[in-house]
Amino acid sequence: MIIAHRGASGHRPELTRSALLLAVEQGADAVEVDVVASADGVLVVRHDPELSETTDVEEHAELRPLRRAKVVRGRPRVGWFAEDLRLEQLQALGARERLPRLRPESAAHDGEPLLALADAMDLLAGTGVRLVVELKHVERSARLGLPVDEILLDLLAGTARRPELAIESFEHHVLDRLAERGVGCPLVALIGHSPVADLRTVRDPAPFARYDGVSLRAGLVRPAVVDGYRGLGLDVWTWTLRPENRFLPPRFRTPTGRRGRYGAYWRRLVAAGVTGVFADHPDLALEELGRPADVGVPAYP
Repeated sequence: MIIAHRGASGHRPELTRSALLLAVEQGADAVEVDVVASADGVLVVRHDPELSETTDVEEHAELRPLRRAKVVRGRPRVGWFAEDLRLEQLQALGARERLPRLRPESAAHDGEPLLALADAMDLLAGTGVRLVVELKHVERSARLGLPVDEILLDLLAGTARRPELAIESFEHHVLDRLAERGVGCPLVALIGHSPVADLRTVRDPAPFARYDGVSLRAGLVRPAVVDGYRGLGLDVWTWTLRPENRFLPPRFRTPTGRRGRYGAYWRRLVAAGVTGVFADHPDLALEELGRPADVGVPAYP
């Protein structure tokens, strides 16, 4: 399954309307979006709560009083944070390319307004393309009085028109809570910076019993690891496929040009048995990998 990472984010600024629609046009099976909560309790499609890296918030004089110093994931950050802005204020911002020097063609499309999750759901409804929703900074948001999982459940309960959904998070306890509440869509546990054992040797698979899949950082993908998870009945996704040299392991880099031998690397990941890949360039992923049949987390009826 080809999952467009934050939309076709190699071609358009991430998480924008054009990035999502281009991913559909390029043939992605699913589109992944990250969500954070606004001050008025709305889920907004952004990867980070701090907004200055991917928006033009610094240019909005009326928002200067809202510049703050905060701690996110143990790191001090200074800027403008989603939880301090209402949806109306967030939607007045223009999105910007995160990597403008590396992806100047994408940066040429800067300026689109930010989307709420409800907007993304409406865009993909009826397309046949699944929406993968990553819940970000869940515990941090809860401490701020913005329970992301509760907001999501309320949104889903009040929204009839939407695509098939899957929900993922690095914070697995929120997936457990959603399972207990009977959220009714596949749950995928993200695994990125912790060691991953060969699960064929794990005696207690109970922590994974509520999930439909796991999604591994590409550096953790090994055939034995993938076999272990799939032996538990889980699909295994991996992230993130990017063609540029700076994102490739050294042996797959080239001495000239922005892009390396990305196809060889991506095919190696697929050969390890993964059933879904997150890609910034869904067109390149399809070109290199094709579209295997009957893989990916199944849809719920």
